[in-house]
Amino acid sequence: MSEMIRFEKKDDVCDIFVAGEVDLSNSAELRKTILGALKGANQVTVDLSAVSYIDSSGIAALVEGLQQANSQDKSFCLSTPSQQVRSILELARLDQVFTIQ
Repeated sequence: MSEMIRFEKKDDVCDIFVAGEVDLSNSAELRKTILGALKGANQVTVDLSAVSYIDSSGIAALVEGLQQANSQDKSFCLSTPSQQVRSILELARLDQVFTIQ
């Protein structure tokens, strides 16, 4: 796993920490991490505070995680998105779709 993504799992909760730029070159890794976390935890939180840029492939990975969580009746939320990420979420109106802490 790259230094861009790390996670901490405690009991039934998994926190994923993402840093740097999320784009086509690494969004598949984010997707894989999120979907893997949902297999082993009932609550997954993705911390986006250290993300400086996210493109549509990164957003797609987050949306897929949300859809997967919803289909399995699990909790999925985004935590402290950076200003750049928050702006993109708001522009796409995804701030109304995701639970953001």
